[in-house]
Amino acid sequence: MIDKQEAKRKNLISLAAVLAFLLLVLALDQIIKPTSKMYMLLTVLQKGSVYALAAVSMNLLNGFTGLFSLGHAGFMLIGAYTYAIFSIPSDARDTVYQYFDAAVRISFPETLGNALGGFGTALGVLLSVLLAGLVAAAFAYLIGLPVLRLKSDYLAIATLGFAEIIRAIFQWKKLGPVTNGSNLLKNFDRCSTFKLELGGATLSLSTFVPVLIATVCITIIVLLVNSTYGRAFKAIRDDEVAAEAMGINLARHKMLAFCTSCFFAGISGATMAMVLSIAQANNFKSAMTYEILLMVVLGGIGSISGSVIGAMLFISASEWWLRGLDSGSFLGITAPTVFRNGFRLVVFSVIIMIVVLFFRKGIMGDRELPEVLAGLRARRAKKPEAKEVQGNE
Repeated sequence: MIDKQEAKRKNLISLAAVLAFLLLVLALDQIIKPTSKMYMLLTVLQKGSVYALAAVSMNLLNGFTGLFSLGHAGFMLIGAYTYAIFSIPSDARDTVYQYFDAAVRISFPETLGNALGGFGTALGVLLSVLLAGLVAAAFAYLIGLPVLRLKSDYLAIATLGFAEIIRAIFQWKKLGPVTNGSNLLKNFDRCSTFKLELGGATLSLSTFVPVLIATVCITIIVLLVNSTYGRAFKAIRDDEVAAEAMGINLARHKMLAFCTSCFFAGISGATMAMVLSIAQANNFKSAMTYEILLMVVLGGIGSISGSVIGAMLFISASEWWLRGLDSGSFLGITAPTVFRNGFRLVVFSVIIMIVVLFFRKGIMGDRELPEVLAGLRARRAKKPEAKEVQGNE
């Protein structure tokens, strides 16, 4: 009974912390203007939320199920294109598909917006995002039928190959009426256009929307990992023979984990299209998968909060904190003869090596943030007790 009450209390605290964070992001959206020096913080939150969702979805597969997949960029590409294709307004479609006759003529945000107003537009965006995840999951099911029979490095190579094939197919001229060939997709609903009219005031939602999408999806993944399905995934990761002996259907659970991971990868791809305002296949190369894998390793394989922390630190360092190294100045020091273009990547690589050397299992290991905080509180509580014992002696 006490354990249930303690678990309920921890869940309420976690929920309150998440809501407080979302309110903080909403406030920052209104306070920080594009001309502010802190505007880069909003960019980090936008990109960080996208990559955090991608990292957590990859960790669900690699860390919790033990399936080493390197096809994440391909499924994010599918999600980005699906969202873009079904969100381009009718009056802009011919401009976007200037070399092809567009095969898809429906825009969910436009159609529902004309019928229901602003609420319909938001509903249309949500529908496009969900469709992006479903299409990515459908592709994952078809790809998973042959490749999930493989294990370890062979599975990684197969999924990486499929991701490159998907990227090439989406740029195929024959599919131009759908994907616009090698040309980019644009003019769809993006983060910078998301606003809310409230009491005569206009609230900007350009950062709040991607952060909200990532938060909701990561929460769903947390619930899945803590469910009976999550325990089955972990059993498969630890020992497939023992898991099968316990009655777990290996093929079904592997496929479920693969499709679920790719579903959320598709949603992260759709969110990335919102943030970047374009969708183009060349943005989803295999290097993106390696970056996401690096975030997972830095945060800790098997830790959801570790993946989020790893993604945020990666984006913050690469996009913001070390940016001055490329311009010849850093921390207020100007040294054009020392810092050169690209030196930021050298410093960033050294930082990554240092982190990997000192944190062999990642920053969080296989623990979650509440566990780490509870451990710190327990250590602080023990120190006064130890001092009292020494004083009595």
